[in-house]
Formats: sequence, C-alpha cells, structure tokens
Amino acid sequence: MPKPRVGPEQRTRKTARAGGQGTSLIPRPKSNVGAFIELLAIVGMAVGLALLIQAFVVKPFQIPSGSMQPTLTINQRVLVNRMAYTFGDPSINDVMVFNPPSGAERGRSCGVRREQGEACPVPTDGVADVNFIKRVVAEPGDRLRIEAGIAIVNGVKAQEDFIRPCKGGDGCNLPMEIVIPADHYFMMGDNRGQSDDSRFWGPVPRDNIIGKAFATYWPPGRFGLL
Repeated sequence: MPKPRVGPEQRTRKTARAGGQGTSLIPRPKSNVGAFIELLAIVGMAVGLALLIQAFVVKPFQIPSGSMQPTLTINQRVLVNRMAYTFGDPSINDVMVFNPPSGAERGRSCGVRREQGEACPVPTDGVADVNFIKRVVAEPGDRLRIEAGIAIVNGVKAQEDFIRPCKGGDGCNLPMEIVIPADHYFMMGDNRGQSDDSRFWGPVPRDNIIGKAFATYWPPGRFGLL
C-alpha cells in the first residue's frame, strides 16, 4: 500500500519537533571557557583586520606641526589612502604623507650644494625614519622657481589661494629655476613662511610616498574631505 504523501507544512512541524528551536550552522560553546575562547578569537580577528587595513589601505595620521596651516592645524587627524597611487601617479595639489630624504628630520640637508637663490634640486641618498605631510607643487620634469613663496611651474604661476603667504625668509624667493628629477615630486607646506620642505632638502622620490591624505576626521568641527 503506497505511503501517504507528506505536505510542506507537515515536514516543517516534524523538523521543528526534531530540532527544538532549529539547528544552528555554527555550534555554540557549551561552557564559559568555550565562550571566552570564542570572544578572544573574534577580537583577534577584528584587531588583525584593522591592522591589515592600516598597513595596506587606509592609515590615520596626526598633523605634527603648523607647516600645513591654514589647511591643516597642529594635532588635526587625517585619513591617508595608501593605495591611491597603486595604479596612477600623484598630481599637483595632492596632499601626501611620505618619508623625506635622509637628514630632513634633523634640519635642512640638500643632496648637492645649493646655489644662491636656488631651491634644492637633488635630495640626499637614503630615507628618513619619520613621516611628513606636504602638498605636491611640481612633478617629474617640471621647471620650478619660487616667487614670494608661490610656485612658478613651467613659467606659469600656480593658483594657490589656500596658502599662508611668505613674509620673508630664505625660502620665499628662489628665482633660479631647477628641473625636478624623474620619479621625484617637489613638496611644499601651505604655510610657506614656516615650512621645512623640498625647497631645503629636495624633491621626494616616488618610492618614499606613503599615500594621499583624502579626509580629516578630528576635530569634529573640521570633519570633511580634503
């Protein structure tokens, strides 16, 4: 005699009776020790993921000085995209975090003897173990001179209404033109009279770039994109 067919509703009731509240795909810990180990594993995975993101994708950075005022102030926090230049090159006006050439962290150190009225054309060998944040003002192959703290690139005066102008000092007027080496970028702080930058220790090699600053998240009143 053929068996009676079981409908979907009956199958559901049988499953519920057999499994109580239903069978979990991930078994729950059966003791407090097991629950604690599970919690440690979750926390460990979260920390590991955060470290991977900082190492390869986005890294927070705290502004250490007033060299980027008024754009960025001391202790302001920014987010840096470490993959920004994986498939492209930096552009003029990008705000970048990078390792300066060796000696820049101890003061002004140019790779060659600077002529009077000349920005440093060549950096020192080696990489300093510090992070700087500045703005790109000239790219590889560009001809550059400085007038009143403003970059003159390939004979064209940069439109830099975001800077704090120079009010005197040996970096404000550098009329002797230099050429930016291949794979190097000339960096300057927005606070042109109070920034120790490429004018004194030379262009930054592309390999020294950490990433592009794209947003600020602290203090809350300055939250937004750069």
